[in-house]
Amino acid sequence: MSDAVPEYPFRNPSALEPPPEWADLRDGCPVAPIRLASGDRALLLTRYEDVRRVLSDPRFTRQLDAGDAARVTANESGGVFGRSDTSTSAMSASGEAHLQWRRLVGRAFTAKRVLAMRPRMERMADQLVDAMVAQGPPADLVAGLGFPLPVWVICDLLGVPDSDRDRFSYWSDTMLSLTRYTQAEIDAAQAEFDAYLAAHVGAKRAEPGEDLLSELIGIVDAADGRLTEPLLVGTARGLLVAGHETTANMIGKMAAMLLADRSRWEALLAEPALVHPAVEEVLRFDANPGFGMPRYLTEEVEVGERKLPAGTTVICSMASANRDERAFGHAAEMDLRRSPNPHLAFGVGPHSCLGQALARTELQTVLEVLLRRLPGLELAVPAAELAPREGLLVGGLREVPVRW
Repeated sequence: MSDAVPEYPFRNPSALEPPPEWADLRDGCPVAPIRLASGDRALLLTRYEDVRRVLSDPRFTRQLDAGDAARVTANESGGVFGRSDTSTSAMSASGEAHLQWRRLVGRAFTAKRVLAMRPRMERMADQLVDAMVAQGPPADLVAGLGFPLPVWVICDLLGVPDSDRDRFSYWSDTMLSLTRYTQAEIDAAQAEFDAYLAAHVGAKRAEPGEDLLSELIGIVDAADGRLTEPLLVGTARGLLVAGHETTANMIGKMAAMLLADRSRWEALLAEPALVHPAVEEVLRFDANPGFGMPRYLTEEVEVGERKLPAGTTVICSMASANRDERAFGHAAEMDLRRSPNPHLAFGVGPHSCLGQALARTELQTVLEVLLRRLPGLELAVPAAELAPREGLLVGGLREVPVRW
């Protein structure tokens, strides 16, 4: 490879526009060499079929601690993609151990449970909108609603008291903000979080509640070692990291995308039934989703008519795949009525997002509350002035100033 290998992630022209490199690579070089923040090189996949196939193929693993795997970040631990210990091994592994973990956790993490949480989510969202209205416009939708709501939901899911919500927000930030904190701060936060959860598990075991964690403890105690206590703590950590930061950022991006062209917002006001397909289209259309999904190849495989040797690290750009004209008609346009919409925002295959029903429900609930409470909502700055958050593995906007 020459020194002309581009640095990844690419820069967006503006916070809501995709990098031009995506379309160029889909057309001309769908399996492209890139340089990561660590200085290591990997291959970027940008086409829908290639990304879908790799994420579904067990020969592409999440075991990025192999000696010849590319390091995703410049930070010492490799961040959430580099961490591998007894508490996360079954979550990141391939094969039977991972399937067993998903089956056990999936027994507790059901669509029925998520549906039962919806009224509480709505009350939480209403409460946060009340505070924004009391303060008056303009308001930052990210700080006022986007970030508080998902951490409240995760705390509710895990049976954590309201008084500990702010601590959870800080722990989540440190586990994903790889340039904002030092390695010592990240390590300290993870140790604090694990210690808190271990104590919380003990308290829930003594006095179980109706929450997910209490149910998981019951599964641990009845599972003959199939779901160990360290894995239980790792599962709760994964729920916080995956369920807080990504959903929090998506709430702000969703509002920005729908308000950037106000005819979209007006269409939703006129036809509330569009909320569900609109959320799916927002997930597909997201131009600022963050890093993508890294995978490590354990044997030679052909992808995009190229033979990739064992030891290759590939990065799957689900966001580029979601704009692939081969998979979606008028892919560069946002269509709130798009159906079907088989986007890859939550991944696909054995490692697809376990909490996708929860994320979808949160986004739908937030959108319904905003349409009901603030029908006159509009951006308080031009969409081109919205600034992306820096130094994160997940994409987001620093703030979304709004008025109503």
